Amino acid sequence: MLLKKHRTRKNCEHLAHRFLRAIEDLKNAGLTQLVQLGSTLSSWATELAMMWRFTRNNGITEGFHTKMEVLQRQAYGFRNFNNYRLRVRIMCS
Repeated sequence: MLLKKHRTRKNCEHLAHRFLRAIEDLKNAGLTQLVQLGSTLSSWATELAMMWRFTRNNGITEGFHTKMEVLQRQAYGFRNFNNYRLRVRIMCS
């Protein structure tokens, strides 16, 4: 399992280097649109490289947030905050 993680990280590093080289190629291209694309990608290079490096997402957090929003719409009848908080804990457990 450890070897597989190492390979994946190495693969991500390789992709990031290729991506950065492609950005430089775009910035050095003669066409105005490609140069502009290279500049835009260059300004976002760190964020895009991190996207490949860290493949986790926040789907679980967004799911809990959606449940809480639905409950909040339904919770207008709760007379105190403790009842609302207990209901959120039950729904998100």
